[in-house]
Amino acid sequence: MRLKLSIFLILLLMGSVHGVSPASRYTPNNKPEIEFQIDHSKWDILLKRHVDDAGNVDYKSFTKDIKVLQNYLDYLAINRPVDGAPKPQKLAYYINLYNAATVKLILDNYPTKSIKNIKNPWGKDIVQMGDEKISLGDLEHKILRKMDEPRIHFAINCASYSCPKLLNTAFTATNLENLLEQTAKDFINDPKRNVLTKEKASLSEIFNWYKKDFTKNGSLIDYLNQYADQKLTSNTKISYLDYNWGLNEIE
Repeated sequence: MRLKLSIFLILLLMGSVHGVSPASRYTPNNKPEIEFQIDHSKWDILLKRHVDDAGNVDYKSFTKDIKVLQNYLDYLAINRPVDGAPKPQKLAYYINLYNAATVKLILDNYPTKSIKNIKNPWGKDIVQMGDEKISLGDLEHKILRKMDEPRIHFAINCASYSCPKLLNTAFTATNLENLLEQTAKDFINDPKRNVLTKEKASLSEIFNWYKKDFTKNGSLIDYLNQYADQKLTSNTKISYLDYNWGLNEIE
């Protein structure tokens, strides 16, 4: 009798445990929403393989991976973020798309001494997004600059020495904020691109071309002082450096 009772209790307990299964906590109307994450790992691998820490690109070796690069661009083309996607996801997508499409443009015309030696590099519709093709210029001015994030100017690369360096890390929704802060500090304090003293600031033309993007919430000096090691004053004289359009290639 005791044996039967023990078996009965064991079976009863097992039934209780199995009755509370993970599946029983979810119903068709109560499923957790899984946010789709765009995979930028292929681009990250390519960057680490062909770009050094200074942002110089080994375009000659990159030509060997042109098919891998095209596969990544094809993947981005069919995985454009929806309008309601989080801003970090969209920014990472469009920054990577711009940079990857720029590298592909150079590779398609390699060897070249400058992106400006390519006919209409920012005006040709070469960037595939879904069923449409747009130009690099439209991607920058009609999409990225409309997202109210001036730090994009330190993240996108125009394949030239005076541009902000091409990071050898892909942007993601997760690392976006840290990388944008890093690119801003690196670019503003890079003496090859900006020469800062208390009396005079010789700045990249980027701050001239896109001045209104940097001055929505204050003066240009206010913006620079957020990141500059050498703080500027209202009396600091500002001038702009000549832009070097030479290809950002590893020598």
